[in-house]
Amino acid sequence: MSARLRSLPTDGQTIDVAHREGGNALTTFWVDRNLGFAVAAGVAAMFALLSAWLTPRGPITTSEALATVIAALVVGVLCGLFTGSRWSLLFAPVIFLALFELARAGVSGPTVDSIHLGSLYGAIAFVVGRVVHGLLTLLPMVLGALVGVGLAGRWGNGTARPFGLGSWLLTTLLALLLIVIFVAIAQPARTAPILGTDGAPLPGSIAELTTVTLGGHEQALMIRGRSTDNPVLLYLAGGPGGTDLGAMRLDTGLEQRFVVVTWDQRGAGKSYPALDPTATLTLDQMVADTVELTHYLRDRFDEEKIYLVGQSWGSTLGVLAAQAHPELYHAFVGVGQMVSQRETDRLFYEDTLAWAEQNGNEALVAQLQAQGPPPYGNLLDYEPALSHEHDWNAYPEFNVENEMPAILFVPEYTWLERINGFRSFLDTFSVLYPQLQGIDFRADVARLDVPFYMVLGEHEARGRAVLAEEWFQMVDAPSKEQITFEGAGHRPNFDRPSEFAALMTRVVEETGAKQ
Repeated sequence: MSARLRSLPTDGQTIDVAHREGGNALTTFWVDRNLGFAVAAGVAAMFALLSAWLTPRGPITTSEALATVIAALVVGVLCGLFTGSRWSLLFAPVIFLALFELARAGVSGPTVDSIHLGSLYGAIAFVVGRVVHGLLTLLPMVLGALVGVGLAGRWGNGTARPFGLGSWLLTTLLALLLIVIFVAIAQPARTAPILGTDGAPLPGSIAELTTVTLGGHEQALMIRGRSTDNPVLLYLAGGPGGTDLGAMRLDTGLEQRFVVVTWDQRGAGKSYPALDPTATLTLDQMVADTVELTHYLRDRFDEEKIYLVGQSWGSTLGVLAAQAHPELYHAFVGVGQMVSQRETDRLFYEDTLAWAEQNGNEALVAQLQAQGPPPYGNLLDYEPALSHEHDWNAYPEFNVENEMPAILFVPEYTWLERINGFRSFLDTFSVLYPQLQGIDFRADVARLDVPFYMVLGEHEARGRAVLAEEWFQMVDAPSKEQITFEGAGHRPNFDRPSEFAALMTRVVEETGAKQ
């Protein structure tokens, strides 16, 4: 036999490696399959360790996601080439998954903790935390491995079977799917300009997505208004971990009279990449971030004071900021006002249990009774008590378009930021929610030194409305007013946007700010 020919003992085929492109470089791995698999394992392991170090929660920004897809594709190709075996389609992903999970073990949060598919919250955490990560790593890795094995066959690996129709179809389908995902990820976020009557951007208006550094972390803002000379309104979304950019875009009424600043707080929505380190994500830091953002807005728009509006958890944050620095705000408007999260949860538990008993939901009754009333140490344990609000507190005008996930499907979010909207509602919530258990404004906030407006919906849940009305009667303020929007629920500013815009116009008139 010629020295230019070599027989591979695995199948007896004789191949001319000298005349196959790439053959000389890779033949050693193809002859010694153990060596080929060892090198491929090393490549997959290195990728796993680097990923766990650089992106322990998986890719959470557009650039990270695109880089991950490309890197996983390259890793798959290399594993397929080195092994020349279709076993690499399983071999490489398994090694990556095992080492990645081990290497990121120190990171905590529902989307990265142990898997709990027996609950809705647990299933959502699994999908946005692991399934999405799998699409961005395992899918391109498998596709790359298919390509690598195919190249190995073309370049002279006699053990690599030629691609049949099934392999070509699978490769094509995976490639098309990956292209769709890649294009979706790459789409940038944008917010539409405010137009004049001539259809051109209105002079003096503002419509931008930007970031600002607060507490040492980059955080996202959406700023919109017909005139930068109008009063500034800072909106604090609910949660913790909630994002309302999409909800704020459903109606433009506020933009006519204010420079409306919608802030994705640290760890929320577009600011989810700022979540870590979670040790510094504290209630005090959130208040400090609010005050720091207020100073930024005062300086940028040349305002002595701004208006502060908080919804749900945002109303908790707003009260604390206004209490600490009343000199910065014309007025505080609490929407769906929270007073004591611990007491609200206890009342929700009672109402859910009563509804379950009345409707014969024995499984839910047993689950609630086994858990007992909140607070709980695990976020997932809150689901039975809190997730049935719209069952026992249903009202005709409840609009799902004002809620998650519908509010995420606006151009102000990238594809990955929509995923982060779910992640943040789980991971950021789990960090901050336990810190709210000691808050009770009935004991802690006897006075606000700013005009105070409290907006509730007619159908607000008992667990919030009773406490809010009780605290409202107790709190002292230069002026205060309670407003109830008919037909609305916990988010009356979104259920009745035109009424809320009219209210805010009146607030400006009553508090004397320029307009």
